Amino acid sequence: MPFARREQTRSGRRRARSPQGPVAYRSAKAALNRPLRLAYRVDVQGLDNVPTDEGVILAANHRSFMDSIFLALASPDPVAFVAKAEYFDHPVTRHLFSSTGQIPLRRGSPAGAREALAAASDVLTDGGTLGIYPEGTRSRDGKLHRGKLGPARLAAATGAAIVPVGLVGTDKVQLPDERLPHLFRPVSVRFGRALHLPSSDGRVPTSRLRATTDEIMQDIAALSGAEYVDSFA
Repeated sequence: MPFARREQTRSGRRRARSPQGPVAYRSAKAALNRPLRLAYRVDVQGLDNVPTDEGVILAANHRSFMDSIFLALASPDPVAFVAKAEYFDHPVTRHLFSSTGQIPLRRGSPAGAREALAAASDVLTDGGTLGIYPEGTRSRDGKLHRGKLGPARLAAATGAAIVPVGLVGTDKVQLPDERLPHLFRPVSVRFGRALHLPSSDGRVPTSRLRATTDEIMQDIAALSGAEYVDSFA
C-alpha cells in the first residue's frame, strides 16, 4: 500500500501508523484474495469515499457470515471487526479471530461491552479501521433494521469518520442458517460518503447520536437497496 495512515491526537499532532496490520491478517488476506476473486465476481464501488488520514468506522448492513470476508477483501487497510464473543470461545475459531486482531463482544454483558468499546476506541485513535454492523446481528428477514448507537458513540469519542457501506449479494452466497457458502455469485461492496460527529470532549447528546445513526442507516439502505424498517433486529 502506497500510504500510511496518520492519527491526529487531541493536541493536534499527527503521527504515522503502519497500515499493514497483524501478520496473521496479512497472511490470511494474501492467501484468500485471489481465490475469492476467482470464486466470486466482487464489484467494489466508492472506495475513494474512505478517508486515508484518520481512523475509520466501516458501518455496513449484515446478512451473512461472509460479509466480513468481503468487506475485508474490499478495504485497502486492515479491518478490525467487532465480533460476537462465541467465536473466541470455540477452539476452531479462537486463534483465527484473536491473531487477526478481531474484537470480542459478549452480548448481555455490560463489562464485556465496555471492554469491546475500549478496544475499538484504541483501534480508531491509532488511525485504524474498524468494521461494525450497527444492527447488532445478522438480519434474517432481508430488511435493514434500526441501528444501535455504538458507531456514532465511537465516532464522537475518537473523532473517527463513519463510512456507510452497502453489501449486496452476500445473502445469495450464504444465509445465516446455511453451513457452507455458494460459489460463483456476484457481490457488490459499496462505500458511501464519510460522516463526522465532531465533539470537543467526546460527549454528544443521545438525541444527536440517534439522529446521526438514523442518517447512517438511511445511507446504508440506499447503498444496499435493502428496505429500512424502524425497529431493532
